[in-house]
Amino acid sequence: MKDYKYTHPDFTQKLFADAPNIVTEPAPADGVAPQQFHAMSIYPEYFKVDGKWLLAEESRMDCVPVLTDNRIEVVEFRNLRRNDQVVIGRTENCEDGIYVYPHGFTGGEAEVKDAFAFRTSRTRETAFSVDYDELYDILRHDRDNGKIVWVMGPAFSFDHDARKAFAGIINEGYVHALLAGNALATHDLEGAYLDTALGQNIYTQESVHNGHYNHLETINRVRYRGSIRDFLKKENLTDGIMYACEANNVPYVLGGSIRDDGPLPEVYGDVYQAQDRMRAEVRGATTVICMATMLHSIAVGNMTPSYRVMKDGTIRPVFFYCVDISEFTINKLADRGSLSAKGIVTNVQDFIVNLSKALGAWDPNETTPVKQLR
Repeated sequence: MKDYKYTHPDFTQKLFADAPNIVTEPAPADGVAPQQFHAMSIYPEYFKVDGKWLLAEESRMDCVPVLTDNRIEVVEFRNLRRNDQVVIGRTENCEDGIYVYPHGFTGGEAEVKDAFAFRTSRTRETAFSVDYDELYDILRHDRDNGKIVWVMGPAFSFDHDARKAFAGIINEGYVHALLAGNALATHDLEGAYLDTALGQNIYTQESVHNGHYNHLETINRVRYRGSIRDFLKKENLTDGIMYACEANNVPYVLGGSIRDDGPLPEVYGDVYQAQDRMRAEVRGATTVICMATMLHSIAVGNMTPSYRVMKDGTIRPVFFYCVDISEFTINKLADRGSLSAKGIVTNVQDFIVNLSKALGAWDPNETTPVKQLR
């Protein structure tokens, strides 16, 4: 993987030496920040405390920095507690002892680009060959040296090969956490149970008789068994995305929606519980890949910083990919503040099949040994 060396600001410069220490004010009540609170971005941010510049190590956009035991914690508004010492200030260039630093991986300076150039946005006309090559390298590196989080919409569960391909990626260790909704899990389990997704055969795409019952039959049976894991075991099912997660002990978070059927027992009906569980998995993530789900992509994008402080103290970028056949989804993610996200405009089912083949995770011409649930 390409070496992305992080360069700290030169704190000996007059800009930093003359900057004041930060000012904090206590939160006036639980879940309420004081007026003039500072809101975090996706970029590294430094705060001057007693003459020393401290980096917020676990950041999240649209949250507030809280000074606790001489370190900066980044807290959601709803998780603030009365008298938390919240940093005050709306400036970003040392005026309030706060410095926002977007150029840490470019030698401390912004990249120089031509003022005018064709095709600078990412569209269906963009050539993504180099993106695939970079992604292969990143995934091979982070399989053993990072944490890879996948955010998935239900499109994968509608296709036989896509289900097999992603299961292969899970089996080969390229998935450390999966974030999705009720639909992905439901239709993947429907595929394992009845060979359909929303009543269509997952290989031929032909609708079966009374197929509109199939996802409800699946949810009902899972609820009867008590859990996804027990459903898979007791119904003797051995394929698909959810099976691969269970067989490899890969954690997954299923965030509920107001339009969910059922839902499955593991689905979080409380949106803030789901958000907390999602953020728990995003903490530590070094690569995030969002595929065919606009709202989940934006949600995860908002809680993912552009950098990660590793256990040995080194700072590395967080690679964030958004894969969707819709350019709108990719542009919307950037519009919501996830400026470091890299978009790939393509059919996600083709994407995952090509990715799995390149990684040697799945060969459609070979029978993959089944990992047994314990």
